[in-house]
Amino acid sequence: MATLLTESNYQESISKGVTLVDVYADWCGPCKTISPIIEELSNEATDYSVFKVDIDKSSDIINEIGVRSVPTILIYKDGEVVDRHVGIASKDRLDTLAKKYL
Repeated sequence: MATLLTESNYQESISKGVTLVDVYADWCGPCKTISPIIEELSNEATDYSVFKVDIDKSSDIINEIGVRSVPTILIYKDGEVVDRHVGIASKDRLDTLAKKYL
């Protein structure tokens, strides 16, 4: 299961290597569609980390990263956002997006 990022673990979690972060909301239909894909990636990815951020519970993080719609997938490399995808995407697309920065 993908770890939920909070204000207390956010900086440490994204600071090293490549990290895929799913920014979601429980009330978001497309977020519910992509959620099983994120879970699969979190169980299978060995080259990068996978996390989730709930926009309703982590407003400080959301304000910092400037996400305006969900789902948004952010790719971090060593703490910096290097790519983003807004909306639903296939597992292969998200995996390829993250691996591009290894």
